[in-house]
Amino acid sequence: MTFVVAEIGVNWDGDFELVKKMISNAKKAGCNAVKFQSFNENIVRDSLEKKRLLKSSITENNIHQIDEIAKTVGIEWFSTPMYPDAVDILDPYVKRFKLRFHDGVSLLENKTTELFEKIIATKKEIIISSQTSPLNSKFYDHEQIKWLYVIPKYPCELEDVDFTRIKEFDGYSNHSPNILVPLAAAILGSNIIEIHVTSDKKGDFLDNPVSFDFDELKSLVEQIRQVEILSI
Repeated sequence: MTFVVAEIGVNWDGDFELVKKMISNAKKAGCNAVKFQSFNENIVRDSLEKKRLLKSSITENNIHQIDEIAKTVGIEWFSTPMYPDAVDILDPYVKRFKLRFHDGVSLLENKTTELFEKIIATKKEIIISSQTSPLNSKFYDHEQIKWLYVIPKYPCELEDVDFTRIKEFDGYSNHSPNILVPLAAAILGSNIIEIHVTSDKKGDFLDNPVSFDFDELKSLVEQIRQVEILSI
């Protein structure tokens, strides 16, 4: 089965009533997991949206509440740690980690970082986004690592996407507003599909330009499941 991840990310604005609805709607849409982000002031110190970003970060102060909501809904959750100490915060709660495109670049050059070393020491799965094929990296066949093809452009156009080497990746992380793009990735055999989601496409949420609403998400997941039937 394709592992479909609803990337809530920063689109919940630290609003726990909203995030409950988003996690529940991701479950109803048929997703396997929801994902968040974990950063600190050093990561967003130059951002004009600093306060909003920090409110949506998974931290020691809100992680138990997020975990309880996900358990009540009955769906897995995990996060993207962007600084080493975040790994310690997340580790007791999650089954896997996500590394963002920026932090995965060094692995393509066969270099490691403190953040990567800390995650790899947990022995848990690491999902890494990359625009470049990881085929020549010594980490390509690492038992803990899954690679997602991504276009690091918000949003990306249909013409930006090149699936000619998609089979060298384990999955696809979507930044296209066109539902055909993640569906095509599933048809081409991607085992992991990551989709940014929003509660309101007309709202003032930071990742809205790359996000699907939950009706679109439900339609996409239904089509992915149909693709799985055809692939048997």
